Amino acid sequence: MTAPPRSLDRLIRPRSIAVFGGKEARRVIEQCDKMGFAGKIWPVHPREDEILGRRCNRSVADLPEAPDASFVGVNRALTIEIIRDLAARGAGGAVCYASGFREAASELADGNDLQEALVAAAGDMPIVGPNCYGFINMLDGALLWPDQHGMLRVERGVAILTQSSNIACNISMQKRGLPLAYVMTAGNQAQTGLSDIACAVLEDPRVTAVGLHIEGFDGIEALERLATRARELRKPVVTLKIGKSEAAQLATISHTASLAGNDRVSSAVLARLGIGRVDTLPELLETLKLLHLHGPLPSADISSMSCSGGEASLMADAGVRRKVAFRALKDEQRQPLRESLGDMVTIANPLDYHTFVWGNREKQTAAFTAMMRGGYALNLIVLDFPRLDRCNAEDWATTCDAVIDAANATSAVAGIVASLGENMPEETALSLMAAGVVSFFGIDEALAAAETAAAIGAAWARPAPPPLVKAAAAGGDATTLTEAEAKAELAQAGVAVPQGKTAVTPKEAAEVAETLGFPVALKGLGVAHKTEAGAVRLNLTTREEVLAAAEAMASVAAGYLVERMIARPVAELIIGAMRDPVAGPVLTIGAGGILVELLDDSAILTLPATEAMIKAAIDGLKIRKLLDGYRGGPKGDVAALTDTVAAAASYVVANASKLDELDINPIMVLPDGHGAVAADALIRRRK
Repeated sequence: MTAPPRSLDRLIRPRSIAVFGGKEARRVIEQCDKMGFAGKIWPVHPREDEILGRRCNRSVADLPEAPDASFVGVNRALTIEIIRDLAARGAGGAVCYASGFREAASELADGNDLQEALVAAAGDMPIVGPNCYGFINMLDGALLWPDQHGMLRVERGVAILTQSSNIACNISMQKRGLPLAYVMTAGNQAQTGLSDIACAVLEDPRVTAVGLHIEGFDGIEALERLATRARELRKPVVTLKIGKSEAAQLATISHTASLAGNDRVSSAVLARLGIGRVDTLPELLETLKLLHLHGPLPSADISSMSCSGGEASLMADAGVRRKVAFRALKDEQRQPLRESLGDMVTIANPLDYHTFVWGNREKQTAAFTAMMRGGYALNLIVLDFPRLDRCNAEDWATTCDAVIDAANATSAVAGIVASLGENMPEETALSLMAAGVVSFFGIDEALAAAETAAAIGAAWARPAPPPLVKAAAAGGDATTLTEAEAKAELAQAGVAVPQGKTAVTPKEAAEVAETLGFPVALKGLGVAHKTEAGAVRLNLTTREEVLAAAEAMASVAAGYLVERMIARPVAELIIGAMRDPVAGPVLTIGAGGILVELLDDSAILTLPATEAMIKAAIDGLKIRKLLDGYRGGPKGDVAALTDTVAAAASYVVANASKLDELDINPIMVLPDGHGAVAADALIRRRK
């Protein structure tokens, strides 16, 4: 277990700030003054007498009292000394601006040692960084931030956290109408990671949602703490996760590692925890706007209206790429829409309302109200604005007023979408947000926001998941069990395997086949890729065929496994497991057999997995169509498949510390009521 997080309250919501250094420290004071920080600011400098009208202290010991927050903008060696003195004085925490620590270890031989010394010097005092700009708190006007920014004071808003100071600067300059309460950087996360900072800002009642720009998870337990607290406080968290965690050094003897992929594991972990994930910075900001005003959505059902068939088509096509539903209109909506829009408008969703009611606030309000009474989780109106420096936007303002009127009349969640983000003026975005209508910049971004908010809503509607399996990996060399050994272990765990027996010589293999009864499968033991090595023969029907097949593979096989042939399956699937360096053991399920690489059809299950998680994973596979009886074919035994996946998951959890890889390929799913059987299996583990 990791140590409980240090309290960051004094650091991020300070009543007193100490600044150390030259020009960077001066900028911190400038920004606090500019934003109206009401607390005390104490500059510390060994030679200057005053900075911006404030008397300089010579050292930490010279300060009037222990500061709540400190910005340490000095060189890396002096940073460690100041941090040690602040911790001894009982300070609330510090931002470490200097670089040259672990991030520079490849260039500076002492980088790692200095970072460890910094953490040791801090002791129980929270530090953020090193190699970071610090943070901006626009709720209190407290900025431990040595640079310009584009933010204004707010009374409530979202918090955005990132490891990258430059990304934070960019976000601070947004003109999208998103109220930013906090923008915070974490740098190296030497002591305090993004997840713990996020937990701290969640506790601020003025914060509505949190966005994370993550380069690498700071620890799975911290992420679980964040997810749990977010659910408790009903404050959603959404991430922009970039990059991939370092992959474990796994031998490529199974399909599982290539199917899982570390980035897909990250997505599975976030989905399990009810943390949203987006792909771009614009998507992050637009999603946070929706979450700020309305929180997670109860479903992915959305409506769309525009005065153009082209815009309606853009919306419909963009929806194909997203997990959103343009649900059909209810019967009771059609007549009110017809009355307000006229007979020439096709009543549908997405809806092109033409320009018959353009500029008419009363009729537009009636139409928008009729649509918003359809019970959709989100109601969108596409509206691109003219350039204010060259055009008149009076009729567009009328449409905005009508949307606001309709949203107020129905209490529905509404948003206005500019298909081109630059076409919505910032003042319009701000006024819409103030009225409770989301100002979306871009169709794709709006639908990404809807999809993400609905995913968080669905996750919160389910019971909270159990903690992830965190068994430490065993040491020693990895060994690969024979197929017979692997199947014996899986059978004990509840996975059905074919009736079979091992043999040493070709003659013994032929005798075993006669005992089992034909047809049989013959497999060479001790061969990783049996098919490629010619160490698999199926549907052998006589003693002579078995003998000849065994003799043909004698040069590559260390023995034989003879099994009764499995009946023709409805579908073949793969179940695999591998150890992710962050998430621990994870399970993969997907299309198996020869389709494993062709269909790209798999799902990741983080562990432990509930029956509901397993069913959802199976339901999301493309191959599910085969299991449902595709084109009149027989239905597969999905219940048996579910039980098999559950048994494999339990085996992985029970052996989490020593298991490196599990590969069951294929699982033969037989017709409904006849079970699911593991035709082949591989287990790789450490002693």
